[in-house]
Amino acid sequence: MLEMGQTGAAPANDGALVKEISEATFMEDVIEASKEVPVIVDFWAPWCGPCRTLGPALEAAVNAAGGKVKMVKINVDENQQVAGQLRVQSIPTVYAFHDGQPVDGFQGALPQSQVNQFVEKMAALATEGPLAAAIASAEEMLEAGALDDAAQTFAAIIEEDPNAAAAYAGLARVKIAEGNLEDAEAVLNGAPAEISHSPEIDGAHAKIALARQAAEAGPVDDLRAKVAADPADHQARFDLAKALHASGDVQGAVDELLEIFRRDREWNDGAAKAQLFTIFEALPANDPVSLAGRRKLSSIMFA
Repeated sequence: MLEMGQTGAAPANDGALVKEISEATFMEDVIEASKEVPVIVDFWAPWCGPCRTLGPALEAAVNAAGGKVKMVKINVDENQQVAGQLRVQSIPTVYAFHDGQPVDGFQGALPQSQVNQFVEKMAALATEGPLAAAIASAEEMLEAGALDDAAQTFAAIIEEDPNAAAAYAGLARVKIAEGNLEDAEAVLNGAPAEISHSPEIDGAHAKIALARQAAEAGPVDDLRAKVAADPADHQARFDLAKALHASGDVQGAVDELLEIFRRDREWNDGAAKAQLFTIFEALPANDPVSLAGRRKLSSIMFA
């Protein structure tokens, strides 16, 4: 558990969606508050140029989310203890907390479109409404392999709430687990337009793309040997990453893709970065492989 100091300025109005805080209220304004809605933490400093671009972009996206997510700003010059505990090595750095734990983050300024996607993804963690328990139950059925029961529950949720993006995504993942990729895609294509680009549905699309790649993946050992013989053969390393992911070694796939990006970020029109984002989208928001992979990617990008 983070232990915060007792110094710094008092925070702004407790009801604000965006406010400046200090170490003294970190537990209250981030850890405890994130048990109600996700909280985005923006580490910045007055002298940081990229911070002046990222901060307003984040604030605009958070305010547009209508209360599904909150944001706090922490001046690292005045709050070095919390910055050190969270290993903030450069700014801007952004973390997102949910249920008292960090679940995602990135370093450096991003375009407004990517900022919006990040905030929308975090806001989606705050599942609201009476169907939340039913969605959680259906997810447990899917995890346990009870595919028929999960499918029936997700379908019932959609009938009750046609805009339940999580239910469409869940039903699609049932179809993926059954090996019916065409049916999975049909489920997602049947979602209303207003939720067609929600984080849940984008994640399900990513899972379909990865499942299709798995069917074409080559032998891992042969590809390892090919990469060992010529470490600069990016296509062989890319194929190895796909094969590793198909075999269930997600961490290994991410590592190989990061190595391609480190060596040549523009190779094949940025294919390594695009594949990384596909893998990240397919993983849960708080998956440790995704969190660590995003941090490593950001470190390479802004090194």
